Amino acid sequence: MCLAVPGRVLDIEERDGTRMATVDFGGVVKEVCLEYLPDLQVGEYAIVHVGFALQRLDEESAKQTLELFATLGTLQEEFGDPWALAAEAGGFPTPAGSDAPQEAQK
Repeated sequence: MCLAVPGRVLDIEERDGTRMATVDFGGVVKEVCLEYLPDLQVGEYAIVHVGFALQRLDEESAKQTLELFATLGTLQEEFGDPWALAAEAGGFPTPAGSDAPQEAQK
């Protein structure tokens, strides 16, 4: 599943003519493109889908949504360790130091 997830902008910088932000999604930090929301500022929240900030969101709505996603386990599904998820799904070997369960490591 691929969700649109609310996140809080931590910082903004220009990279090769593109506004990029570091965004916190309830503890998971990712790089996000701000081209669709050029006036978004540090500290504001936005809904992000596939690495693009799509819509500004108020803080209360963002926090409620993140809390709901965390309760449902959706954030782990969306942002979890890709090596561990692949190992669980298909029994692929995991790199040393991964958080994958031992039985999934082959």
